[in-house]
Amino acid sequence: QVQLVESGGGLVQAGGSLRLSCAASTRSWRTTVMAWFRQAPGKEREFVAQTTWSDEHTNYADSVKGRFTISRDNAKNTAYLQMDSLKSDDTGVYYCAANPTWPGSKCYDRSSYSYWGQGTQVTVSS
Repeated sequence: QVQLVESGGGLVQAGGSLRLSCAASTRSWRTTVMAWFRQAPGKEREFVAQTTWSDEHTNYADSVKGRFTISRDNAKNTAYLQMDSLKSDDTGVYYCAANPTWPGSKCYDRSSYSYWGQGTQVTVSS
């Protein structure tokens, strides 16, 4: 099993930045793929970004391209989401997810991920 713990959420004004962290409990093949999803109040959980162990596959939702950057430090078993130029629409609970294998075209689908964190709240005030 892998435990994922998110941190770094908070309240920020529109146009500001936050960096989220996702620490995995173990350095394992189980976290080959790491991703971020988010869920706004009253909405379904949606894909934000994902990356693989060696960054050979990195993808972003259209809504965050050019503003968010996903990265990982394999030595620290940690993934990051740098969020810049934040908008009120970015408000929600951000979840970290991981999976042992690359799901290909289904990397945007939350059902492709085996492990999930508890989430961290991000609130962007306009």
